[in-house]
Amino acid sequence: MAFKLPDFNDRNAAARAAKQRALDKLKEKPAVDPAVIAARQAAEAAREAAAAEKRAQRQREMAEAKAAKAAKAEAAALAAAEAAEAGKVAKPQKTEAELKAARDARYAARKARKR
Repeated sequence: MAFKLPDFNDRNAAARAAKQRALDKLKEKPAVDPAVIAARQAAEAAREAAAAEKRAQRQREMAEAKAAKAAKAEAAALAAAEAAEAGKVAKPQKTEAELKAARDARYAARKARKR
């Protein structure tokens, strides 16, 4: 007896049978217990609350750091003003914009050397 390739009807019947087996297997699966669903929802709510608290804490820390930085800059400006009033020559502090401009200039010079 020779090997016979399955024709369309054979393949179609096999596909229908496979779909039916999958559907039967899905129907056999028991429904999820409502207590389990409630526990999952409670765990998800707890995770979301923890994440929200973490975000809020990070925002508070960032605000505190920003305030401390501003206070430090103000104190440095006040000290420079007091030194200028006293007749002392104080080395002026560079602002962030000046530091960034210097850094950008160094970067551009390094790129120009590579070309």
